[in-house]
Amino acid sequence: MDKRLADFEDICREKGLKITHQRLEIYRELLSATDHPSVEAVFQRVRQRIPTISIDTVYRTLAMLEQSGMIHRIQTMEGLARYESECGLHHHLICNKCHEVVDFTWELFDSLEPPPAVKSWGVSQGKNIVITGVCQQCLEREQK
Repeated sequence: MDKRLADFEDICREKGLKITHQRLEIYRELLSATDHPSVEAVFQRVRQRIPTISIDTVYRTLAMLEQSGMIHRIQTMEGLARYESECGLHHHLICNKCHEVVDFTWELFDSLEPPPAVKSWGVSQGKNIVITGVCQQCLEREQK
């Protein structure tokens, strides 16, 4: 985490952005989160440490972090943006019931070349799979 926080400070300096306590805490929260939190969840968690923080500050900071490539936004089926600091190559499973987001890797997919239609379209800059369905925990709750 220390390396990622140092990278955060370096990127802010490169872009001429102030390194504020609020920005550091928002980024730190995402670095420690394992649940792909929404803006509201990040706001509620950081607000426990910084009671004066505004939701607007959280929105603006997340947008800045995403634009700089330090975090990723995951758009879910319910139209809610969720965020993660894990920027390595991976994909997502999203439960349609509880809305849990889980990371997974798929080396075979990642190694495939895009089909000709994609190549003729232009230059692809990434590929990501989002699989939706119902997680095992929700299936088990339904059976009870």
